[in-house]
Amino acid sequence: DPDNVVLCLLAADEEEAGDAALQIHFTLIQAFCCENDINILRVSNPARLAQLLLPATGPDSPADLHCVLVTNPHASQWKDPALSQLMCFCRESRYMDQWVPVINLPER
Repeated sequence: DPDNVVLCLLAADEEEAGDAALQIHFTLIQAFCCENDINILRVSNPARLAQLLLPATGPDSPADLHCVLVTNPHASQWKDPALSQLMCFCRESRYMDQWVPVINLPER
């Protein structure tokens, strides 16, 4: 349900930048998100994203986090200050013609 999606995270590292299938996948997801007014962020370190989102799993467990949809089932999404800041960051990035801003997650 795109009405409950508030953010789409697309994660790929430098080795995957040349993966044509992944880039086509990302292009289709970005088109869907733009059509449904869903904010998009690219994340440069999928392994670190996995550590942040799935801390209970071990490093050997496979997790495909190339695309993560963040949902908010509540209509009052702006009550969360962190989410509000993130939406402002996405909006400001679009004003600077950076339609898909990139966040570099550093190693721990």
